[in-house]
Amino acid sequence: MSSHHIVRDDQEPALIIANGAACNPELLGQLLEWSPIVVVLDSAIERVIALGIKVDVLLGDFDRDFDANYYKEIQYPIEIVHTPDQNKTDLEKAFDYLIERNIPAVNVVWATGRRADHTITNLTNIVRYRDLLKIVILDDHSKVFLLPPKFEKWYPKNTPISLIPIGHVSGIHSENLFYPLQGDSLTIGYRTGSSNHVAEDGIVRIEHENGDLLLMECMD
Repeated sequence: MSSHHIVRDDQEPALIIANGAACNPELLGQLLEWSPIVVVLDSAIERVIALGIKVDVLLGDFDRDFDANYYKEIQYPIEIVHTPDQNKTDLEKAFDYLIERNIPAVNVVWATGRRADHTITNLTNIVRYRDLLKIVILDDHSKVFLLPPKFEKWYPKNTPISLIPIGHVSGIHSENLFYPLQGDSLTIGYRTGSSNHVAEDGIVRIEHENGDLLLMECMD
């Protein structure tokens, strides 16, 4: 595990480390290497320190015994941001912090697994940041992000892709998916676009007219 990231360019995605299930050290190392700023939620700090990771920002409500001087000493220099607002999760507060710093994009790890309520909340809450921050949530099995109205990307044949609506999404059209969508609607709890896959090597195009649609690139 690299002890510190090397890139200092705010055009690169920042990295948030939450407190869900840990990802593969190789994935974490790759993200650390290219992140201009590493933000750790307070509940995960001891796990992160144990991996030898240099932290830029420690953020949270610190609703437990907390010694700021201890972390300032072992992680110098570090910014400690107290965010006591109980109406938002620590992950949302981290998003707000990055927006205030004018950082345009962020990768998030350790945001899934462990507690199902945290996983669902973390995945669905990214829709409120649609126009403010480009968010990608990654773990060992998936890469999740919110789709713009028109999306295209090259994928190899048979790449598993799931389309998950947050609420109701209408007017969905796709090209180069094995199960095509042609003006379809998806509604969470009733019909989703899970377990689709890429038909042939090449560009996948997905458009939707209304609603919030998550794309999950899955790795079995």
